Amino acid sequence: MFRGLTTVNLDVKGRLAVPVRFREVLTACDSRDLVLTLNPWDRSLWLYPLAEWQIIEAKLSGLSDFDKQSRRTKQMMRGYATDLSCDGQGRILLPPELREIAALSKQVVMLGQGNKIEIWDAVRWRAERDEWLEDVSADGNAPSSALESLAL
Repeated sequence: MFRGLTTVNLDVKGRLAVPVRFREVLTACDSRDLVLTLNPWDRSLWLYPLAEWQIIEAKLSGLSDFDKQSRRTKQMMRGYATDLSCDGQGRILLPPELREIAALSKQVVMLGQGNKIEIWDAVRWRAERDEWLEDVSADGNAPSSALESLAL
C-alpha cells in the first residue's frame, strides 16, 4: 500500500526517482512493471503497479460509452496509459506529453494513495491543498454521504 508524501526533482531528461519507500512496496508486490496515466479530474498523473492497473482496466471496461462522463474518463485514463518500468537507479521516465498536461516542473510531489501514487507539480499541489483546506474550514461543510461511515 502506498502512503505518504515525498517531494522529488525531475531531471533534465524527465526522469523521476521513485522514493525508496515506494520502491519497497513495488518490490514486496513483485512489480517492476508500472502504468502511468492521467488523473481525469485533476492536473496530475497516476502511477499504478501493473497488477493494480489491470483491476482499473476491468472497471473502465464496465463503463458505458453512452454516458459522456464515463466515456471521457475512459478516454483520458486508457488513452494516456503508458507502460513504464524502473531503471537500475529506481527512476522512471515520464513521457513529455504527460509532463506537459500535468504541468510538471522541476519539483514534483509523489503522494501515496493506497493502490497508486499521484504525481503532482509541487507548486500546483500546494495551491490545491491549501484551497481544499480553506474550503473545508470556511464552509464548515458536513461530509458527503460517501464519507459518513468513515470513522477516523
